[in-house]
Amino acid sequence: MSFSNFYYGTNFNKNFALQNDLSLQARAIRVINIFRFLLSLILVVFYVFSDKLNLSDGSNNLPLFFSLALAYTLFSISLLVITPLKSSAIIFFHPVQIVIDILFIIMMMYAAGGIQSGLGLLLIVTIVTASLVSNGRLALFYAAIATISLLLEQSYRIAQWNLPVSSYTQSVMLSLSCFATAWLAYSLAKRILLSEALASSRGVDLENLAQVNELITQQMQDGVLVVDENLNIRHHNAQARLLLSLNSSTGNDLALMEHAPAIANLLLYWADGNDEHKNLIIPVSNRELNLRIEPINHENRKLGAVIFIQDWSKIQSAAQQTKLAALGRLTASIAHEIRNPLSAISHANQLLQEEENLSETNTRILEIIEDNTQRINQIIKDVLELNRRDRTQQEKITLNQFIVDFHTQFCAIEKIPASHFTLELCPAQYTITFDRRHLMQILWNLCKNAWEHGRKEIGSLHLNCTRAMQSALSGNRAGLHLEVIDDGPGIAEHERNKLFEPFYTTKTTGNGLGLYISRELAEANNAQLYFHPLDRGSAFILELRNTN
Repeated sequence: MSFSNFYYGTNFNKNFALQNDLSLQARAIRVINIFRFLLSLILVVFYVFSDKLNLSDGSNNLPLFFSLALAYTLFSISLLVITPLKSSAIIFFHPVQIVIDILFIIMMMYAAGGIQSGLGLLLIVTIVTASLVSNGRLALFYAAIATISLLLEQSYRIAQWNLPVSSYTQSVMLSLSCFATAWLAYSLAKRILLSEALASSRGVDLENLAQVNELITQQMQDGVLVVDENLNIRHHNAQARLLLSLNSSTGNDLALMEHAPAIANLLLYWADGNDEHKNLIIPVSNRELNLRIEPINHENRKLGAVIFIQDWSKIQSAAQQTKLAALGRLTASIAHEIRNPLSAISHANQLLQEEENLSETNTRILEIIEDNTQRINQIIKDVLELNRRDRTQQEKITLNQFIVDFHTQFCAIEKIPASHFTLELCPAQYTITFDRRHLMQILWNLCKNAWEHGRKEIGSLHLNCTRAMQSALSGNRAGLHLEVIDDGPGIAEHERNKLFEPFYTTKTTGNGLGLYISRELAEANNAQLYFHPLDRGSAFILELRNTN
């Protein structure tokens, strides 16, 4: 998640809050429309049963009341039909609807006998609901319309029936009630608006904080799992998804027991109050993972936990790199101090070997001294190569010519018959960008190991150059493979994951640095070295990327 996405998300939250407010108003208007429809039906029923209730007297006009009730019903039905189609427009024309409601109520109140009918109380209900929908902005306006209508209705009735002026009392009291109710509705709406604004602001802040937290967790080098009390993964970052091979979809909660049962069992054991497994290294998905568990609620561990996951193999690799770098610097600083006495020992040993009449025992001792002197010297040379990884001198190399020259030189120095070391050149004249000295050392180490572990027969050692359309290193880009194949017994499965570890060797005379240095030099030249088991023998593949 980038900063631009974060900024866009903030603006989106504000716009969504405004749109949500409009949708709430639209829903409230629909509720008022339903209330208006039910009220109109009640008024029609009121007219139907007016004869049984003996409501007919000289002050009312039931036919006019029935006509107004039917008109009000048609008006409410039309609004019920139109509102879902034009909900956004109805919001802006809602004040006109309320004014029409007030006029209908006043006219039906007149037809039902005036203020004595009690229908004037519907004005208070209408003013309150309309004021809340309009967020209190038009509350006093509705109260003023209702008051003017009430006073005009009462004035007309006084003029028509010659009533005393004191009959204004009830109308005035109802008008004051409308204003008081409108003011209360305005105050309540204002308070609701402040609460909504505060809630919306807090919601935006919480959403922004959630996005910042997600940005931080997604960029963490450690995997993060948030697990609830039902062992469902509620949240995980990209590193956890990579380490545990989780599904990329985050729409549904993932079951921890299904995707990582070892972690789930460990979490259950930890939730029971056992702290000895709070930090533990366990194998998951062919990786060694270091887990650190922290509770969501310190008072009750069973409510969930946050699990931090580290790739222990990478940590070990980094530690090993640090050790080797320190070892390389130490060896480089004392190389001359070691080699000077080592040269003296080797020279003295050679002089002793030239003496005559040496016993068989002394001859064997001198050979042991010579072998171990050469071994010490080779270890120093190999460790010194660790400091030269980043000092590459890359150049354009014609690969087929290089392979032929290497084959000739290797067979001559290692005293291998040419028929025992076969070649298969590249299908075209490819050139690569590589450090010539590094490429020579990589192939020399691989071919020497293959020859030592092979049957030493015709075709026991084979160097093959092939074109790879889909490269593991470069995606779909074409690359080249240099394959060193032997016909030996192969490598046991339990030893394959240790092949490229430094100082690991199965030979009594080896120092375990050959394959490790070869892989480091390959990576320094933007290439990759890996092992591929065969039915008979083994294959080490050097994958080249910088090809032309």
